[in-house]
Formats: sequence, C-alpha cells, structure tokens
Amino acid sequence: MPNRYRNITKIKSPNGKQYRSTTIYPEVPLNENDTYVISSYGDRYDVLAQEFYSNSNLWWIIASANNFYKGSLNITPGIQLRIPYNKDQALENFENVNKNR
Repeated sequence: MPNRYRNITKIKSPNGKQYRSTTIYPEVPLNENDTYVISSYGDRYDVLAQEFYSNSNLWWIIASANNFYKGSLNITPGIQLRIPYNKDQALENFENVNKNR
C-alpha cells in the first residue's frame, strides 16, 4: 500500500518534536477515461477510493481532482465528482512535487 508521506521531509523542532513539512497535492490532469458520478447521501472520498481504486488511502486523489480541501471526507450529496482514471500518474505527480522539498 503506497504511503504518501514517505518522501515528505521530517523537521525537528528545538524541543525535539518531529513534524513533517507541508504536503503539496498536485493538480490531477483530466483524462478521457475519467469516470463521473453524482454523489449521494453518505458518500465519502475514502469509500469512493476503495470502490474505484481498491485502496481507501487514495481518497486524496479524488478530493484533489474535485478541488476539495475542506478537511472532511464527507461529500455533499447531488454534486458531480470526477474519479481520475490514472491513479498511478497522480501518485507519480505527488511524489515528484513533494520529494526534495
């Protein structure tokens, strides 16, 4: 299972606490094979990621593709969502943007 934090720089504070630097979520490019769904009551980004990618940890790909940065996995019912087809490209873009920062 991919860990999106493995290449995020760890920062140590003067009192010894460890933090990670800010994570950047890159834009997820459109693909002609993307899937579009209308959300319904109870939908969550992690549940959709499990359904479409067989991995709930990839929820951030769907959230990023839909410009969602609100801090909740819950989705407003009745909105159109884009499910990116190429999750591997999204993972690669994430790695490239966040490594060596």
